[in-house]
Amino acid sequence: MKIAIIGAGAAGCFAAINIKRMAGDADITVFESGKKPLAKVAITGGGRCNVTNSFRGIRSVDEAYPRGGRLMKRLLREFSHEDAYNWFEAKGIKLMTQEDECVFPASQDAMEIVNTMTRLMRRNGIILKTGHRVQGMERTVSDSGKDMFRIVFSDKGIAPHHADIVLVATGGCAKESDYNMLDTLTSGETVAPVPSLFSFCLPGQKITELMGTVVENVTAGIAGTKHRAAGALLVTHWGVSGPAILKLSSYAARTLHENGYKAQLHINWLGDMNESETIEMLHETAIKNPQKHMANVYPVALNSRLWEHLLERGGIKAGTRWAEAGRKSFNRLTNILINDTYEIDGKNRFKEEFVTCGGVSLTAVDARTLESKTVPGLFFAGEALDIDAITGGFNLQAAWTTGYIAAKGIASHISQK
Repeated sequence: MKIAIIGAGAAGCFAAINIKRMAGDADITVFESGKKPLAKVAITGGGRCNVTNSFRGIRSVDEAYPRGGRLMKRLLREFSHEDAYNWFEAKGIKLMTQEDECVFPASQDAMEIVNTMTRLMRRNGIILKTGHRVQGMERTVSDSGKDMFRIVFSDKGIAPHHADIVLVATGGCAKESDYNMLDTLTSGETVAPVPSLFSFCLPGQKITELMGTVVENVTAGIAGTKHRAAGALLVTHWGVSGPAILKLSSYAARTLHENGYKAQLHINWLGDMNESETIEMLHETAIKNPQKHMANVYPVALNSRLWEHLLERGGIKAGTRWAEAGRKSFNRLTNILINDTYEIDGKNRFKEEFVTCGGVSLTAVDARTLESKTVPGLFFAGEALDIDAITGGFNLQAAWTTGYIAAKGIASHISQK
Protein backbone atom coordinates (compact mmCIF):
# COMPACT_ATOMS: atom_id res chain seq x y z
CA MET A 1 0.00 0.00 0.00
CA LYS A 2 1.39 3.38 -1.02
CA ILE A 3 0.79 6.10 1.56
CA ALA A 4 1.38 9.79 0.91
CA ILE A 5 1.65 12.17 3.85
CA ILE A 6 1.34 15.85 3.02
CA GLY A 7 3.27 17.90 5.57
CA ALA A 8 6.48 16.99 7.38
CA GLY A 9 5.56 18.71 10.61
CA ALA A 10 5.02 17.18 14.02
CA ALA A 11 1.77 15.37 13.13
CA GLY A 12 2.92 14.13 9.72
CA CYS A 13 6.30 12.79 10.84
CA PHE A 14 4.88 11.27 14.02
CA ALA A 15 2.17 9.54 12.00
CA ALA A 16 4.69 8.22 9.47
CA ILE A 17 6.86 6.64 12.17
CA ASN A 18 3.86 5.04 13.86
CA ILE A 19 2.35 3.74 10.62
CA LYS A 20 5.61 1.90 9.99
CA ARG A 21 5.43 0.38 13.46
CA MET A 22 1.82 -0.74 12.95
CA ALA A 23 2.04 -1.70 9.26
CA GLY A 24 5.64 -2.45 8.47
CA ASP A 25 5.14 -3.17 4.76
CA ALA A 26 3.60 0.22 4.04
CA ASP A 27 5.37 2.32 1.40
CA ILE A 28 5.38 5.85 2.90
CA THR A 29 6.38 9.11 1.24
CA VAL A 30 6.19 12.41 3.11
CA PHE A 31 5.90 15.60 1.06
CA GLU A 32 6.96 18.92 2.58
CA SER A 33 6.59 22.30 0.88
CA GLY A 34 9.45 23.84 2.87
CA LYS A 35 13.16 23.14 2.82
CA LYS A 36 13.31 21.20 6.08
CA PRO A 37 11.07 18.81 8.01
CA LEU A 38 9.82 19.68 11.50
CA ALA A 39 10.75 23.35 11.06
CA LYS A 40 8.12 24.51 13.53
CA VAL A 41 9.17 21.93 16.12
CA ALA A 42 12.71 23.31 15.89
CA ILE A 43 11.61 26.79 17.02
CA THR A 44 8.79 26.04 19.44
CA GLY A 45 9.39 26.90 23.06
CA GLY A 46 12.11 29.35 22.08
CA GLY A 47 14.13 26.59 20.44
CA ARG A 48 13.74 24.27 23.42
CA CYS A 49 10.58 22.47 22.18
CA ASN A 50 7.67 22.43 24.59
CA VAL A 51 6.87 18.76 23.83
CA THR A 52 3.68 18.51 25.89
CA ASN A 53 2.15 19.50 29.22
CA SER A 54 1.46 17.59 32.43
CA PHE A 55 -2.19 18.77 32.23
CA ARG A 56 -2.10 19.35 35.99
CA GLY A 57 -4.22 22.41 36.70
CA ILE A 58 -6.29 21.90 33.55
CA ARG A 59 -9.82 21.39 34.85
CA SER A 60 -11.30 20.36 31.50
CA VAL A 61 -9.89 19.58 28.06
CA ASP A 62 -11.91 22.51 26.67
CA GLU A 63 -9.81 24.83 28.80
CA ALA A 64 -6.71 23.81 26.83
CA TYR A 65 -8.42 23.38 23.44
CA PRO A 66 -10.82 26.24 22.53
CA ARG A 67 -11.49 24.43 19.24
CA GLY A 68 -11.69 20.64 19.18
CA GLY A 69 -11.89 20.09 22.93
CA ARG A 70 -14.62 17.45 22.73
CA LEU A 71 -12.76 15.41 20.12
CA MET A 72 -9.43 15.80 21.93
CA LYS A 73 -10.99 14.53 25.14
CA ARG A 74 -11.90 11.34 23.31
CA LEU A 75 -8.60 10.98 21.45
CA LEU A 76 -6.47 11.63 24.54
CA ARG A 77 -7.93 8.47 26.05
CA GLU A 78 -6.13 6.55 23.29
CA PHE A 79 -2.91 8.56 23.21
CA SER A 80 -2.47 10.91 26.16
CA HIS A 81 0.22 13.33 27.29
CA GLU A 82 1.61 10.49 29.41
CA ASP A 83 1.79 8.26 26.32
CA ALA A 84 3.64 11.01 24.44
CA TYR A 85 6.04 11.45 27.37
CA ASN A 86 6.75 7.71 27.47
CA TRP A 87 7.07 7.51 23.66
CA PHE A 88 9.85 10.10 23.51
CA GLU A 89 11.65 8.75 26.56
CA ALA A 90 11.56 5.26 25.01
CA LYS A 91 13.34 6.76 22.00
CA GLY A 92 16.16 7.96 24.29
CA ILE A 93 15.01 11.55 24.89
CA LYS A 94 15.06 12.45 28.57
CA LEU A 95 12.23 14.84 29.43
CA MET A 96 11.64 17.22 32.32
CA THR A 97 8.52 18.93 33.66
CA GLN A 98 8.85 22.57 34.70
CA GLU A 99 7.04 24.29 37.55
CA ASP A 100 4.56 25.70 35.04
CA GLU A 101 3.78 22.07 34.00
CA CYS A 102 5.35 22.49 30.54
CA VAL A 103 7.41 19.48 29.41
CA PHE A 104 10.76 20.00 27.63
CA PRO A 105 13.72 17.83 26.67
CA ALA A 106 16.18 17.81 29.58
CA SER A 107 18.78 18.96 27.04
CA GLN A 108 16.66 22.10 26.44
CA ASP A 109 17.35 21.59 22.74
CA ALA A 110 14.52 21.21 20.25
CA MET A 111 16.91 19.70 17.73
CA GLU A 112 17.09 16.57 19.88
CA ILE A 113 13.42 15.99 19.03
CA VAL A 114 13.92 16.90 15.36
CA ASN A 115 17.02 14.73 14.91
CA THR A 116 15.48 11.75 16.68
CA MET A 117 12.35 11.83 14.55
CA THR A 118 14.20 12.31 11.25
CA ARG A 119 16.57 9.49 12.19
CA LEU A 120 13.62 7.19 12.91
CA MET A 121 12.11 8.07 9.55
CA ARG A 122 15.34 7.24 7.70
CA ARG A 123 15.82 4.02 9.68
CA ASN A 124 12.31 2.89 8.77
CA GLY A 125 12.69 3.61 5.07
CA ILE A 126 10.25 6.51 5.05
CA ILE A 127 10.92 8.70 2.01
CA LEU A 128 10.99 12.46 2.67
CA LYS A 129 10.68 14.91 -0.21
CA THR A 130 11.10 18.61 0.63
CA GLY A 131 10.30 21.47 -1.72
CA HIS A 132 7.14 19.65 -2.83
CA ARG A 133 4.13 21.93 -2.44
CA VAL A 134 0.90 20.13 -3.21
CA GLN A 135 -1.41 22.01 -5.54
CA GLY A 136 -4.29 19.56 -5.75
CA MET A 137 -5.53 16.01 -5.41
CA GLU A 138 -8.08 13.89 -7.19
CA ARG A 139 -9.35 10.35 -7.24
CA THR A 140 -8.26 8.38 -10.30
CA VAL A 141 -8.02 4.82 -11.57
CA SER A 142 -4.62 3.26 -12.26
CA ASP A 143 -3.78 1.25 -15.38
CA SER A 144 -4.52 -1.89 -13.39
CA GLY A 145 -8.00 -0.60 -12.53
CA LYS A 146 -7.10 0.31 -8.95
CA ASP A 147 -8.71 3.29 -7.18
CA MET A 148 -5.96 5.76 -6.21
CA PHE A 149 -5.22 9.36 -5.30
CA ARG A 150 -3.37 11.50 -7.85
CA ILE A 151 -1.37 14.27 -6.20
CA VAL A 152 -0.25 17.24 -8.28
CA PHE A 153 2.48 19.69 -7.24
CA SER A 154 2.85 23.43 -7.82
CA ASP A 155 6.21 22.95 -9.51
CA LYS A 156 5.31 21.71 -12.99
CA GLY A 157 8.68 19.97 -13.17
CA ILE A 158 7.62 17.51 -10.48
CA ALA A 159 5.66 14.52 -11.77
CA PRO A 160 2.33 13.70 -10.12
CA HIS A 161 2.41 11.11 -7.34
CA HIS A 162 -0.07 8.27 -6.93
CA ALA A 163 -1.04 6.81 -3.57
CA ASP A 164 -3.59 4.40 -2.11
CA ILE A 165 -3.98 6.42 1.09
CA VAL A 166 -3.35 10.13 1.80
CA LEU A 167 -2.83 11.79 5.17
CA VAL A 168 -3.12 15.58 5.15
CA ALA A 169 -1.02 17.01 7.99
CA THR A 170 -0.17 20.43 6.62
CA GLY A 171 -0.16 22.31 9.92
CA GLY A 172 -1.84 25.65 10.51
CA CYS A 173 -2.72 27.25 7.19
CA ALA A 174 -2.57 31.04 7.19
CA LYS A 175 -5.09 31.47 4.36
CA GLU A 176 -8.26 29.71 3.34
CA SER A 177 -6.76 29.30 -0.13
CA ASP A 178 -4.14 26.97 1.40
CA TYR A 179 -6.88 24.33 1.55
CA ASN A 180 -7.53 24.57 -2.21
CA MET A 181 -5.69 21.29 -2.75
CA LEU A 182 -8.70 19.56 -1.17
CA ASP A 183 -11.30 21.27 -3.37
CA THR A 184 -11.62 18.46 -5.89
CA LEU A 185 -12.18 15.91 -3.13
CA THR A 186 -14.21 17.75 -0.52
CA SER A 187 -16.87 20.42 -0.51
CA GLY A 188 -17.70 22.77 2.34
CA GLU A 189 -15.67 20.74 4.80
CA THR A 190 -13.24 23.41 5.95
CA VAL A 191 -13.59 26.15 8.54
CA ALA A 192 -11.93 29.43 7.52
CA PRO A 193 -8.55 29.74 9.28
CA VAL A 194 -7.78 32.80 11.39
CA PRO A 195 -4.76 33.58 13.62
CA SER A 196 -4.54 32.43 17.22
CA LEU A 197 -1.90 32.95 19.94
CA PHE A 198 -0.93 36.60 19.53
CA SER A 199 -0.31 39.62 21.73
CA PHE A 200 -2.45 42.77 21.73
CA CYS A 201 -1.44 46.16 20.35
CA LEU A 202 -2.39 49.18 22.47
CA PRO A 203 -1.04 52.02 20.28
CA GLY A 204 -0.59 55.44 21.85
CA GLN A 205 -1.57 54.23 25.32
CA LYS A 206 0.61 55.25 28.24
CA ILE A 207 0.92 51.77 29.70
CA THR A 208 3.35 50.86 26.91
CA GLU A 209 5.88 53.16 28.61
CA LEU A 210 6.10 50.45 31.30
CA MET A 211 7.51 47.88 28.85
CA GLY A 212 9.20 45.00 30.63
CA THR A 213 6.79 45.10 33.57
CA VAL A 214 5.49 41.65 34.51
CA VAL A 215 2.53 40.88 36.77
CA GLU A 216 2.45 37.20 37.65
CA ASN A 217 -1.28 36.72 38.15
CA VAL A 218 -3.91 38.80 36.37
CA THR A 219 -7.29 38.02 34.89
CA ALA A 220 -7.87 39.50 31.43
CA GLY A 221 -11.08 39.57 29.41
CA ILE A 222 -12.68 40.97 26.29
CA ALA A 223 -15.52 43.40 27.07
CA GLY A 224 -18.97 42.23 26.05
CA THR A 225 -17.93 38.57 25.83
CA LYS A 226 -17.38 35.63 28.17
CA HIS A 227 -13.77 35.30 27.07
CA ARG A 228 -11.50 35.34 30.14
CA ALA A 229 -7.99 34.09 30.87
CA ALA A 230 -5.69 34.13 33.89
CA GLY A 231 -1.93 34.05 34.23
CA ALA A 232 1.10 36.27 33.90
CA LEU A 233 0.95 39.49 31.87
CA LEU A 234 3.90 41.24 30.22
CA VAL A 235 3.79 44.91 29.20
CA THR A 236 5.60 45.47 25.89
CA HIS A 237 6.48 48.51 23.84
CA TRP A 238 3.50 47.76 21.57
CA GLY A 239 0.95 46.61 24.16
CA VAL A 240 0.54 43.51 26.30
CA SER A 241 1.61 39.88 25.99
CA GLY A 242 2.39 36.97 28.31
CA PRO A 243 0.48 33.74 29.07
CA ALA A 244 -2.76 35.45 30.14
CA ILE A 245 -2.96 37.45 26.90
CA LEU A 246 -1.91 34.55 24.67
CA LYS A 247 -4.57 32.33 26.22
CA LEU A 248 -7.15 35.09 25.83
CA SER A 249 -6.20 35.54 22.17
CA SER A 250 -6.78 31.83 21.66
CA TYR A 251 -10.18 31.83 23.35
CA ALA A 252 -11.27 34.98 21.51
CA ALA A 253 -9.54 34.31 18.17
CA ARG A 254 -12.68 34.34 16.06
CA THR A 255 -14.38 37.16 17.97
CA LEU A 256 -11.34 39.39 17.58
CA HIS A 257 -10.95 38.51 13.90
CA GLU A 258 -14.59 39.38 13.22
CA ASN A 259 -14.08 42.77 14.90
CA GLY A 260 -10.91 43.65 13.02
CA TYR A 261 -8.80 43.17 16.16
CA LYS A 262 -10.45 46.14 17.83
CA ALA A 263 -11.96 45.55 21.27
CA GLN A 264 -11.86 46.65 24.89
CA LEU A 265 -9.48 44.75 27.12
CA HIS A 266 -10.39 44.48 30.80
CA ILE A 267 -7.62 43.65 33.28
CA ASN A 268 -7.93 42.65 36.91
CA TRP A 269 -4.43 43.39 38.15
CA LEU A 270 -5.14 41.51 41.39
CA GLY A 271 -5.98 38.18 39.77
CA ASP A 272 -9.38 37.03 40.96
CA MET A 273 -9.97 39.57 43.77
CA ASN A 274 -13.45 41.12 43.72
CA GLU A 275 -14.65 44.62 44.62
CA SER A 276 -15.32 44.04 48.33
CA GLU A 277 -12.00 42.22 48.84
CA THR A 278 -10.10 45.02 47.10
CA ILE A 279 -11.77 47.80 49.09
CA GLU A 280 -11.05 45.91 52.30
CA MET A 281 -7.41 45.51 51.26
CA LEU A 282 -7.10 49.25 50.56
CA HIS A 283 -8.68 50.17 53.91
CA GLU A 284 -6.31 47.85 55.77
CA THR A 285 -3.37 49.41 53.95
CA ALA A 286 -4.56 52.89 54.94
CA ILE A 287 -4.96 51.88 58.60
CA LYS A 288 -1.43 50.42 58.73
CA ASN A 289 0.23 53.24 56.76
CA PRO A 290 -1.77 56.44 57.43
CA GLN A 291 1.09 58.93 56.96
CA LYS A 292 2.89 57.22 54.12
CA HIS A 293 2.53 58.41 50.56
CA MET A 294 0.29 56.18 48.47
CA ALA A 295 2.97 55.90 45.81
CA ASN A 296 5.28 54.19 48.31
CA VAL A 297 2.94 51.48 49.62
CA TYR A 298 1.24 49.17 47.16
CA PRO A 299 0.10 45.53 46.63
CA VAL A 300 3.02 43.09 46.54
CA ALA A 301 1.83 41.74 43.16
CA LEU A 302 2.60 45.11 41.49
CA ASN A 303 5.76 47.16 41.03
CA SER A 304 6.16 50.86 41.78
CA ARG A 305 6.00 52.00 38.14
CA LEU A 306 2.76 50.16 37.44
CA TRP A 307 1.28 51.29 40.77
CA GLU A 308 1.98 54.95 39.98
CA HIS A 309 0.42 54.42 36.55
CA LEU A 310 -2.71 52.99 38.17
CA LEU A 311 -2.89 55.81 40.74
CA GLU A 312 -2.73 58.31 37.90
CA ARG A 313 -5.51 56.49 36.04
CA GLY A 314 -7.58 56.68 39.22
CA GLY A 315 -7.00 60.44 39.48
CA ILE A 316 -4.92 60.10 42.66
CA LYS A 317 -1.72 62.11 43.12
CA ALA A 318 1.34 60.07 44.03
CA GLY A 319 2.07 62.34 47.01
CA THR A 320 -1.33 61.73 48.62
CA ARG A 321 -1.05 60.14 52.06
CA TRP A 322 -3.09 57.02 52.72
CA ALA A 323 -4.99 58.77 55.53
CA GLU A 324 -6.01 61.52 53.10
CA ALA A 325 -7.62 59.22 50.53
CA GLY A 326 -11.39 59.31 50.85
CA ARG A 327 -14.10 56.86 49.90
CA LYS A 328 -14.39 58.21 46.36
CA SER A 329 -10.64 57.77 45.80
CA PHE A 330 -10.80 54.21 47.09
CA ASN A 331 -13.76 53.43 44.83
CA ARG A 332 -11.99 54.82 41.76
CA LEU A 333 -8.79 52.96 42.62
CA THR A 334 -10.70 49.74 43.21
CA ASN A 335 -12.29 49.98 39.78
CA ILE A 336 -8.90 50.57 38.18
CA LEU A 337 -7.32 47.65 40.04
CA ILE A 338 -9.94 45.06 39.14
CA ASN A 339 -11.44 46.46 35.94
CA ASP A 340 -8.76 48.48 34.17
CA THR A 341 -9.73 49.09 30.53
CA TYR A 342 -7.58 49.53 27.42
CA GLU A 343 -8.40 49.75 23.73
CA ILE A 344 -7.03 46.90 21.62
CA ASP A 345 -6.16 48.05 18.12
CA GLY A 346 -4.35 45.28 16.27
CA LYS A 347 -2.42 42.15 17.07
CA ASN A 348 1.21 41.15 17.10
CA ARG A 349 2.40 37.70 16.09
CA PHE A 350 3.77 35.64 18.98
CA LYS A 351 7.43 35.06 18.08
CA GLU A 352 7.58 32.55 15.21
CA GLU A 353 5.12 30.08 16.70
CA PHE A 354 2.30 30.85 14.29
CA VAL A 355 -0.92 29.03 15.13
CA THR A 356 -4.28 29.23 13.39
CA CYS A 357 -7.72 28.10 14.40
CA GLY A 358 -9.80 26.64 11.61
CA GLY A 359 -9.13 23.85 9.13
CA VAL A 360 -10.96 20.70 8.15
CA SER A 361 -14.27 20.57 10.00
CA LEU A 362 -14.40 17.95 12.74
CA THR A 363 -17.88 16.98 11.58
CA ALA A 364 -16.29 15.85 8.29
CA VAL A 365 -14.06 13.17 9.85
CA ASP A 366 -14.63 9.89 11.67
CA ALA A 367 -13.90 10.62 15.33
CA ARG A 368 -12.37 7.16 15.81
CA THR A 369 -9.91 7.18 12.89
CA LEU A 370 -9.75 10.77 11.56
CA GLU A 371 -10.66 9.45 8.12
CA SER A 372 -12.85 11.59 5.86
CA LYS A 373 -16.50 10.57 6.06
CA THR A 374 -16.96 11.19 2.34
CA VAL A 375 -13.58 10.22 0.83
CA PRO A 376 -12.36 6.75 1.85
CA GLY A 377 -8.61 6.58 2.33
CA LEU A 378 -8.22 10.30 3.05
CA PHE A 379 -7.08 11.05 6.61
CA PHE A 380 -6.25 14.23 8.55
CA ALA A 381 -4.02 15.07 11.51
CA GLY A 382 -2.60 18.05 13.40
CA GLU A 383 -3.53 21.65 12.75
CA ALA A 384 -4.96 20.74 9.35
CA LEU A 385 -7.98 19.87 11.50
CA ASP A 386 -10.05 22.53 13.24
CA ILE A 387 -8.16 21.89 16.49
CA ASP A 388 -5.94 24.40 18.23
CA ALA A 389 -4.81 25.08 21.77
CA ILE A 390 -3.51 27.61 24.21
CA THR A 391 0.23 27.97 24.67
CA GLY A 392 2.08 25.51 26.90
CA GLY A 393 2.73 22.37 24.83
CA PHE A 394 -0.91 21.61 24.10
CA ASN A 395 -0.67 22.23 20.35
CA LEU A 396 2.20 19.76 19.99
CA GLN A 397 0.28 17.27 22.11
CA ALA A 398 -2.60 17.58 19.64
CA ALA A 399 -0.12 16.83 16.85
CA TRP A 400 1.19 13.69 18.59
CA THR A 401 -2.31 12.50 19.50
CA THR A 402 -3.97 13.08 16.14
CA GLY A 403 -0.89 11.77 14.31
CA TYR A 404 -1.04 8.57 16.33
CA ILE A 405 -4.82 8.14 15.88
CA ALA A 406 -4.53 8.72 12.12
CA ALA A 407 -1.67 6.19 11.96
CA LYS A 408 -3.82 3.66 13.78
CA GLY A 409 -6.73 4.37 11.41
CA ILE A 410 -4.48 3.99 8.37
CA ALA A 411 -3.02 0.71 9.67
CA SER A 412 -6.57 -0.58 10.17
CA HIS A 413 -7.51 0.58 6.65
CA ILE A 414 -4.53 -1.35 5.25
CA SER A 415 -5.38 -4.52 7.12
CA GLN A 416 -8.96 -4.40 5.84
CA LYS A 417 -7.70 -4.08 2.26
